[in-house]
Amino acid sequence: MENLRCKGMRDLLPGDMLRFRYIEDSFRTCCLKYGYQEVRTPTLEHLHLFTAIGTLTPSMLSKVYSFLDWDGWGGERVVLRPDGTIPIARLYINSLSEHEIARLFYVTNIFAFEETGKQNRERWQCGAEFLGGAKFAADVEIILLVKDVLRRLGLNRSELRLSHAGLVKALIKELKLSSSEEARVTSRILDGDWQALTQAKPINPELSKLLLRLLNLKGKSSSFLQNVRAISQQASVDFKSNLEDFINITTLLDSLNCDYEIDFTATLGFEYYTGVCFVVLADGEKIGGGGRYDNLVPLMSDRNTPACGSALYVDPIMKLLSPEGEERAEAGILIEGEKPTPRILQKCFALAQSLRGAGYTAELSFTGQEESDYRWAILVCEKGPSPFVVTDCKQKQQQDVASIVEILNILGE
Repeated sequence: MENLRCKGMRDLLPGDMLRFRYIEDSFRTCCLKYGYQEVRTPTLEHLHLFTAIGTLTPSMLSKVYSFLDWDGWGGERVVLRPDGTIPIARLYINSLSEHEIARLFYVTNIFAFEETGKQNRERWQCGAEFLGGAKFAADVEIILLVKDVLRRLGLNRSELRLSHAGLVKALIKELKLSSSEEARVTSRILDGDWQALTQAKPINPELSKLLLRLLNLKGKSSSFLQNVRAISQQASVDFKSNLEDFINITTLLDSLNCDYEIDFTATLGFEYYTGVCFVVLADGEKIGGGGRYDNLVPLMSDRNTPACGSALYVDPIMKLLSPEGEERAEAGILIEGEKPTPRILQKCFALAQSLRGAGYTAELSFTGQEESDYRWAILVCEKGPSPFVVTDCKQKQQQDVASIVEILNILGE
């Protein structure tokens, strides 16, 4: 019988885990420097958390892994976590709601069914959420945090594209559609069909001009949005308010020399976003995204807490990083005994403990492993002029050493 993985799942090999931990550590370091605190939510959540408040679109809900959590007499429908943000909102409401402001981050897996099984059904992401706080200032902080993580990872050529869910939703209201037609247009846009807006054919010619300007807008500074302001004098108060919010965000980003592109069609699936939203692309692939979701916590509780957040997608980012394990090759030490006698093995273990205590990575060889994989190799001798022979695998140099103290001096040089 073949031992096959479940369809759509993947194993992470040692080289994969080097890159995974590098991403995780870089993300954690940046978040801690910004004052964010780490949390973790359960893999299982109640299904109603994602359905009762309309937080996920029907197409997303059709992809959740759902089953009955049976207790012998009855049960409740639960899901494998399909989203990272909604559980954080629940955690905040349950345990941290006494805090006016909470900066939280997490590294977690989410699950989404994919029919062919050729794409990952388990996906890892690094997320940061800012609950509470000043509106557009918090949005800018989240964006700068994402940029700093990418810079730390060496992904300096990634692209940041900004949109604004509040503006899009206000624009749909401007069309004065029936409730059923409005729902249909919104659903099409959520699935990426932006032609739904132009096909709605607004009666007001000024609105048509505004609509086309927004959909075709590809700006790299706040001045592009200020041009939109000039032709939106007849728009609703809601539209103008959202436009000013977007202008404030981009103006602040401009002053901080943060590169971005305004692209209203870049963001898909903004079901619970209410303000600015963004995607991050690298080599044409989406590696992150986020935005403002002021209605999420109020929908789940009686607290009127604004919030925004972001997520970086670990799987595509791993493909962009070098697969080489430089850390091991540069710092690893291989210890091997001349003979596998109890006395030699005792000396090998004692040496390894001393090196690890000094902060080095030391691995014992029991199989005559190739020394070329390591920066250093140390042979523990039974007899001879010196108890140790230290080999510098990089410089191809070898020397006899009399003590562990002398070994540490050599490594320190």
